[in-house]
Formats: sequence, C-alpha cells, structure tokens
Amino acid sequence: MTANKIRLLIADDHEVVRCGLKSMLAGTEVKVVAEVSTGSAAVKYAIENEVDVVLMDIRMPDGDGLTALGRIKLDKPDMPVLVLSTFDNPTYVARAVALGAAGYLLKGCTREALLAGIRTAASGESAWTRDELRRVTGALAVPRLTADVEVPLTQRENEVLCQLAYGLTNKEIANTLHISYETVKEHVQHVLRKIGVSDRTQAAVWAVRKELV
Repeated sequence: MTANKIRLLIADDHEVVRCGLKSMLAGTEVKVVAEVSTGSAAVKYAIENEVDVVLMDIRMPDGDGLTALGRIKLDKPDMPVLVLSTFDNPTYVARAVALGAAGYLLKGCTREALLAGIRTAASGESAWTRDELRRVTGALAVPRLTADVEVPLTQRENEVLCQLAYGLTNKEIANTLHISYETVKEHVQHVLRKIGVSDRTQAAVWAVRKELV
C-alpha cells in the first residue's frame, strides 16, 4: 500500500452511492483510485491496475458483482473484494463466501462499519462476521461428491438454476425467462431434487462449485 493509503476501487451503478461512499471515506487513509458502474469494468480495472481493495455492488448492468468477483479471483486470487449490497439475501451471501469475497456489507451500514471492513480486507484478514458465516454454513456444507457426477438437467432447468444462483426470486425468474410463475416453481423443485439439495442457497453454492455461474 502506497504511503499507508488503502487504494480502493468502487464498483456501483448508482452515481449517488459512489458519491456518498467517497464522501464517507474523505479524510481517511482510504483513497478511492477509481469508480466504475459495471461488473465488466470492475474486472478490467482490478486486473490491470494496482488496487488494495475492491468494493463491489451486486446488481449491476453488464455482469453482476458476484460474477465479477469470481473473474477477479481467477486472475488475482489474493485481491480482497468486499461485497456491498442493498440485499440481505442468503443466496448472495453464500455465493460471496463460496467465491472468496473478503466480506459482505449492507448499504445501510455505518461509516465505522464500512471503514472497519475495508481496513480488515486490506490487511488480508476476513471481514465476515460469525453470524453471516453461521447463516450459510449449511449451504456451504453441500456434499462435493456431485462435483464430478453429471446431473441430467434440461436446458431450461439449467437456465432456472443460473437465475436462482444470481439471487432472483421465482417471480423475477419468470419475468426474465418469459415463462409462468407456476412453471418456474416446478423447475426449481426438479432442480433441487436432481442435484440433491434442500434449498435455493445450497443450489446456488452447488452452481458456483460446478462453475455454472
């Protein structure tokens, strides 16, 4: 870290959020070196430049934040990526843990919590709280034996699984795939049964491990 400054990349598609974050961090040892508004731009900047911590939103155009997190970790496995989201969604949290995020902050957090998370991540430590990890422990304990077993999912079931792993609700999946809500419910039940898990969060972790998302 240059001159004890923590170089931070902010990735969020809302200008008001980026401005608010910069204002919260003004006068601290955290220096915002760049801000981007899409997942793909976050990946490009993080890989091509010297950054100490990435602060990553989840729902963004052109590649969601969790997909971007996975791509950054492939190239720079030691780069700390903190997820910053409006959504306290266990599927998002489980995917973030599985993909190697340094922590998960909610946009309603205090300035102190934000700074503490960034400092912890920059030092190479985990910013996960015990409660967050406890919530997803069951999901992360999904048996790995399925990793090398081919599960016969149909193309539509694969599409539903990927949308589910992105944290979408059944209603949002129905809108995205232009199928009925009842059809989505059926597909979700089939997917859970076929891959041998009991809930959506476990299915999301399974999808991450199978590199489907």
